[in-house]
Amino acid sequence: MAISVPKEGNPLPRGLSALRAATSDRMGGFRLVYLAIFAFLLLSVFTVKGTERLLARHFQRTVAEAVRVDPFGGSVSKQLQAGLDHAVRESPWVRIGGVRVSPLVLAADGMTPLYVGGRSLVSAAADSGSAAARLLPATAEVTVSLPYNAVLSNAILIVYAAALLWALFTYNRAVARREADRIAAAVAARDTTATRASQIESELHEVQRRLAEVEPAEEFQQEEIRSLQSERATLHAQLAVLETRELELRAQAGKSTELESERRTLEEMFEEALVDVGRRDEEIRTLEARLKRASKEPTSGGRARETESLGRRLRTLYKNLEIDDRAIDDLVELRDEGMTLKAEEAMKRLSDDADTAAVRRKVGGLPPHLSIFELGFAGKGRIYYTRGEVRRHRILTVGAKNSQKKDLEYLSRLG
Repeated sequence: MAISVPKEGNPLPRGLSALRAATSDRMGGFRLVYLAIFAFLLLSVFTVKGTERLLARHFQRTVAEAVRVDPFGGSVSKQLQAGLDHAVRESPWVRIGGVRVSPLVLAADGMTPLYVGGRSLVSAAADSGSAAARLLPATAEVTVSLPYNAVLSNAILIVYAAALLWALFTYNRAVARREADRIAAAVAARDTTATRASQIESELHEVQRRLAEVEPAEEFQQEEIRSLQSERATLHAQLAVLETRELELRAQAGKSTELESERRTLEEMFEEALVDVGRRDEEIRTLEARLKRASKEPTSGGRARETESLGRRLRTLYKNLEIDDRAIDDLVELRDEGMTLKAEEAMKRLSDDADTAAVRRKVGGLPPHLSIFELGFAGKGRIYYTRGEVRRHRILTVGAKNSQKKDLEYLSRLG
């Protein structure tokens, strides 16, 4: 009896799917960090540019209000200087934020500059009165720039950096929790597999013990049967000699009383020999019947138990496979532990990750409505499977090169 049992300390591999999932998670984490840093840089640059545009609009309105002066309300240059100083130099965006503002004020003709570089250019002759009225209303052009080393730019950078660090910290904690859950699930699966392996090993030891008890008794009975058969052959030879002797004595019966007496003695011996032969024949028949019963019990009962145990174990371990009873019987009939292990390894790959399974080809020569595939193992082994109704795949039968014709005939009869 061959039972595939995972040894303690050598648990079944979880397959390539777990490794690929872990690698994909790590690569996804790296990509997310790269994207976060890239988004941080883009947001910092575009936020500075957007702030610069908003500030330009603000100072356009403020300077436009500041250049509205009354030519008859006093010195035009002083009004311009005071208004623009209040709108630009005393602005918190300039004093604290480090924003650079360059206003240019032109006269009504659009050609004569009235205010450039932070000081008024109005002449003393046109500083007030009707001469100043001809220069007004003035128009202003404002140039606003936000350097990257300014306080406001650095504040924007610090805000986005803090948001980036908080997001990365939160993501790292989520990844750590997910890895901890995955490790706990792997440990639980390993413990379950180890427990099941221990149960299977106990069942194997029990079967081996029973076989060890049955085989010596079977050998003893066979030896006794051979001894009785040899003794029966000897008795038959003696009977033949006695029959010959009886015929001789009958021919000489009339010659003397002594021969008659000897004849009766031989008849008695013959009868006793017949009785002894009958008893021996009965013993031989009894032992043969017992031997047949003893030989049938481990074959039929043991094989049924082996098939049931193997089927229960495979259907428990491989949740993505539907395994037919014929496939279980084929695995038991392999009678080769190495072939059975290779077949189970191929089933595991098909269950966990069908892309890595060594699928040879789609089986040809079958009816058109059948879509059956062939999966190789151990060189000459073949597993025939198709798409399952409930689970991913359905294992139909297991065979080798010498059983290919029989397997194809069975597959062609499937509905």
